[in-house]
Amino acid sequence: MTECNQDRFEFASRPGTRRIVAEFSGGTITSDAGSLLLKETDTKMNLLERFSRCFTDRRSPLLIEHTLEQMLRQRV
Repeated sequence: MTECNQDRFEFASRPGTRRIVAEFSGGTITSDAGSLLLKETDTKMNLLERFSRCFTDRRSPLLIEHTLEQMLRQRV
């Protein structure tokens, strides 16, 4: 039986730039780390607030309890 597991991936990069490599030798890790990365990105770039402005909120302002940004944050 052939096993085709790859421990290391190199991404294409332009000549003269740094090599980009992904390695999967981290031992036991968590799949929740993506949410930490997203939180840091949001903190630095105000990502979710900016993303919420891409939508038109057609709800009645008198009936709104949570803003679009709040609902996006909950879902993400």
